[in-house]
Amino acid sequence: MAPPGPSGIDLRQRRPILSWLLWWLVAGGLALIFLPVNATLGAQLFGINPMVAVLTGIAQSAALPLVLVRPREATALQLLAVVVVATALPAGSVSTWPLTVPGLLTLIAHLGLVSARYDRSAAAATWGMSALLIPVVALLDPGGRSVGDGLVMEILYPSLSAGVLGAVMLIRRWRQVRRELSDARRNIEVEQSHRAVAEERTRIARELHDVVAHSMSVIHMQATSASYRIESLGPDAEAEFERIATGARAAMREMRQLLSVLRAEDADAELAPVPDLSGLQDLMASAQRAGLPVEVRRSDAGGAAAVPERVGLAAYRLIQESLSNVIRHAPGARTLINIDLEGRDLVLSVVNEAASGPAEPMEASGSTGHGLTGMRERVRQVGGTLQTGARDEGGYRVTARLPIGEDQ
Repeated sequence: MAPPGPSGIDLRQRRPILSWLLWWLVAGGLALIFLPVNATLGAQLFGINPMVAVLTGIAQSAALPLVLVRPREATALQLLAVVVVATALPAGSVSTWPLTVPGLLTLIAHLGLVSARYDRSAAAATWGMSALLIPVVALLDPGGRSVGDGLVMEILYPSLSAGVLGAVMLIRRWRQVRRELSDARRNIEVEQSHRAVAEERTRIARELHDVVAHSMSVIHMQATSASYRIESLGPDAEAEFERIATGARAAMREMRQLLSVLRAEDADAELAPVPDLSGLQDLMASAQRAGLPVEVRRSDAGGAAAVPERVGLAAYRLIQESLSNVIRHAPGARTLINIDLEGRDLVLSVVNEAASGPAEPMEASGSTGHGLTGMRERVRQVGGTLQTGARDEGGYRVTARLPIGEDQ
């Protein structure tokens, strides 16, 4: 992808504008150069009537920038000026009839612009008409001059113009080949990038399967067999082991779904419903079983709001990660979840008090956890904002604003 310019505009969008401006500068510059040269030399050196020299000079010069927007009309104007100049040149004035030297150069510049801006057929047609026009003018000259009198220009112009036409075509082909090579390299880079992503996804899936899934299987097996392996296990302990086994089964089910997505982007996996705020009670119950006193306060507007699926998922995962952080870093701390609606934003906060005993800070220096980073990424994906930080009175606060659409 092309890098953005200083104003944030893609350089590929700016190139056509810059190219068009460059061509106008080139054509305009040639017109400004040839206008005085054709008019002055035509009158002084070649003996053309001054008025005719000025008018034909204007016509030949104006045809150059006109090529950029009206190539047929511009070519007709250029060739008409050539006919007028050939007719106006006095007999025996110079040996360059039926063209003047400035007129020859102007005509070649015109052909160069046509061949540079348009396809081969347009360039070939322009070259053929201009090369044929010179002997036709010499043959039909009203001044009685013959084709042999214009032999120099009849040979010189087709030769020079053919060389210019061939050079421009070669340059255009060379630039086309360069663009094709650049596109090919870019396609290869994109393909390599996709391959690297696919390999990384496969590696992650393999690690999850070999390490995490295996460990969860072990936990499930131990929790399921605890009542058979441990004598005199009380009812409360058996219920707790059953809840651990249930949680392990749910985690393994989600792990299998995640692995199917990682291993194939186009896999049509049978996914469970996307969790959202409707599953908050089960999440609270799980946290309470882990010994965390948690309370939810939801305003009437927050409870009635129509929350898009991706925003609901982000909100659920934010609360889930926040509760996990409290369990890990401030076990037993009272926690309050507040959900409200402000305009078009769903505002949720998770606030925990200070832990009753020694606890690891949420953002300890040197920590390698990715919880807060993942929370910020989820909020950014839905276009929201996230604020986190320790409270002055102790504990920690996580506040997120998630846009959900129109005012509700």
